[in-house]
Amino acid sequence: MAQTISSQLLKGFLQGILLAILKREPNYGYGIAQEMNRIGLGQVPKGTIYPLLATMEKRGLIRGESRPSEGGPDRKYYLPTADGLAAMEDFFGQWQELEKTMQLMMSGAKHED
Repeated sequence: MAQTISSQLLKGFLQGILLAILKREPNYGYGIAQEMNRIGLGQVPKGTIYPLLATMEKRGLIRGESRPSEGGPDRKYYLPTADGLAAMEDFFGQWQELEKTMQLMMSGAKHED
């Protein structure tokens, strides 16, 4: 399915998806990529995920903490902040509104205010 999603559309909602993944449990970059693949987004490039994580951390939506890993160097795990959880809720609210609009467009119905 992910092959049919345009990269432009995918970039538009990755932040919300990342926050939802991290709300379930803290994770690190590669683990996030695996989770995205598991939920049907396909192989999101690391060159997309890591810069987005850095931007989100700078904006205070997530925080990173170093944790030991089995048989390797420490990993940076990310956790959502209170601002990040609020941003995620806002994202899903906006997504529901967009979904309603798209359903109306696909059905040919008119929007009623």
